[in-house]
Amino acid sequence: MQVLNPSTESHTEMLTQEPFLVFDNLSKVYPTPTGSYVVLEGINLAVHEGEFVCVIGHSGCGKSTLLDMVAGFRQPTEGEVRLQTQPVRDPGPDRMVVFQNYSLLPWLTAYENIYLGVDSVFPNKSKDVKKRIVMEHLALVGLVDAAHKKPGALSGGMKQRVCIARALALRPKVLILDEPFGALDPITREELQEELLKIWQDHQITVLMITHDIDEALFLADRVVMMTNGPAAQIGEVMTVPFARPRERSRIMEDPRFYELRNEALDFLYHRFAHDDE
Repeated sequence: MQVLNPSTESHTEMLTQEPFLVFDNLSKVYPTPTGSYVVLEGINLAVHEGEFVCVIGHSGCGKSTLLDMVAGFRQPTEGEVRLQTQPVRDPGPDRMVVFQNYSLLPWLTAYENIYLGVDSVFPNKSKDVKKRIVMEHLALVGLVDAAHKKPGALSGGMKQRVCIARALALRPKVLILDEPFGALDPITREELQEELLKIWQDHQITVLMITHDIDEALFLADRVVMMTNGPAAQIGEVMTVPFARPRERSRIMEDPRFYELRNEALDFLYHRFAHDDE
């Protein structure tokens, strides 16, 4: 597989730093009545601070399980996840997750959903400071005017903006995105991709994102991690994305390298690791 070198000095400098988040020989096995079921086997990956990494692969390849172990929702059977050299044992506000299904409390407004998290993580901050944090992050995603609307009065894209604002308001070290735009229409999806990139560029937060959309991964990521099929899924290949930042969708779509990388990913997913439907 062709792996292209990054074209920006910032990315090259990042790769000379010590790894920020490490997957060290990670495996996950579940007992079943018929024996052990191996979900993931021998996962090794180093993610650098400020890096944007997308994970793609077929359904059932353990992508969500992998991110759940970063979040601390599940523990590995073997190996470990380390964040800044410390093993991840439990969930914590330094690793915030944005799910596909919004996960907002329907009886609270957008403001209250975010405030609840801020109040929980920063109990010693004054009410005025917490209010300012909430409003700053609502402004970050363009939802100040919708602050006092409940989720039922918000569109899908607006709900996901609230979830992203809530996650970022807690000042995490790692933002974990589990197909956050999968339920959105194509236009809203592209709008939120653009917003996410701008937020990431402004804050330089480390991002791990699951997606089934190859074009999305190539537009957003520094690297794309491609998983083999389960059971016993592994990292098959890691693709470095060469496009300079800040990125413009139209320029990337006109770049012949985009289609080279897209075809490489399609070949990996639908030929070398195609699902066996029999």
